[in-house]
Amino acid sequence: MSSDTSIDIATLPASLREREQWVCWKEEERDGKQTKIPVTPGTGAFASSTDPDTWDSFETALEYVETGNADGVGFVFTDDDPIVGVDLDDCRDPETGDVDDAALDIIERLDSYTEISPSGTGYHVLITGELPEGRNRRGSFELYDTARFFTVTGDHVAETPTHVARRQDALVAIHREYVQDTDSDVKAESGQRGATDDQSATNGGGGVDVDLEDKELLEKATNASNGTKFERLWNGNTVGYDSQSEADMALCYLLAFWTGGDHTRIDQLFRQSGLLREKWDDVHYADGSTYGEKTIERAIANTSEFYDPDSGEESTQSHVSSGTSTTDAGRDDSNRSRAYLIEKNRLLTDRVDELEATLEQKDERIDTLEAEIERLTAELADRDREEGHTHEEQAVTASESDEESETTSVWGRTKRLFGNGSK
Repeated sequence: MSSDTSIDIATLPASLREREQWVCWKEEERDGKQTKIPVTPGTGAFASSTDPDTWDSFETALEYVETGNADGVGFVFTDDDPIVGVDLDDCRDPETGDVDDAALDIIERLDSYTEISPSGTGYHVLITGELPEGRNRRGSFELYDTARFFTVTGDHVAETPTHVARRQDALVAIHREYVQDTDSDVKAESGQRGATDDQSATNGGGGVDVDLEDKELLEKATNASNGTKFERLWNGNTVGYDSQSEADMALCYLLAFWTGGDHTRIDQLFRQSGLLREKWDDVHYADGSTYGEKTIERAIANTSEFYDPDSGEESTQSHVSSGTSTTDAGRDDSNRSRAYLIEKNRLLTDRVDELEATLEQKDERIDTLEAEIERLTAELADRDREEGHTHEEQAVTASESDEESETTSVWGRTKRLFGNGSK
């Protein structure tokens, strides 16, 4: 990105500038990657995409950038506005300006205000509409309408409109074609339960549609064999984990299983849990991803089995009792045995995790007690030395007192002797 952060105000749609939903951002290196950190205009304090108190007007944000205390401005999406942001990353060659066919197709069909991203390798398209339910990202394509901020460069793509247009139909179509699961994805995933992590990440998890209300899903998770662990994490209890980040990941693993690997639903459920904190929406990665998004992605990518409501025990029993063939019954028994082994392995893994956590707690307790013993031993030694000095001082004082008494006594006798002799 160029060091020139000036923005041509005339290119920015008035519908954006008039909203007080602006932050600034600074580029910092975190974990070896360049990351855009949102900051509050005027103060430079950390800004949150969910806290309106950290946002300000476009003018204030731009003035703060011009002081040199920030690298650029950003627009925050909220539930109160109809604006949707389409992020097309890694689709443009900054040297030649060549654009990927898919990105070009999306830009042309949305036909709304579009600008080049700060890195020069992608585009941001802003439209008005309602983001369809389901996934909101696939690969380098992302769609956002709340709790996120877009960097705004003002580097307008000349072939696109200068206003934010309403493109609901195009948005729905693009979401379905480029982001949402396709039939082929679901079929491929259902036939390959042993998919690799990369495949799981690409297909968005198990590809299983878990059609349960939140309340019913949470009840199943709480009543499962590892329900105690789920309930503990759900309530925000991080005991047994070295950090809350590990607890976050553990809960996301469980949610990934119960939601069938649905990224959006995992996020929605996690936000209802006791573990939710401001860090969840912090941008921690160079691609603009938040801590929460990456946590969910990793949980899905590393989850190989997902809850399937159609393969439960009750369903199997009903098939057997309704007169299925011996082959089908054998297949059902095999599925049941496989499910049993999977659950048993999950239980053993959870038990190992709990024992390891207990062992770590005991080790920490031992370290604490050993440190306390050392402190008390040193304190006792100091006290003994002080008492020894006191005894020695008392002995010397007593000795001196005895000598003084004896001297006084001899002198007294001498005075009396000579006194008597003078009479």
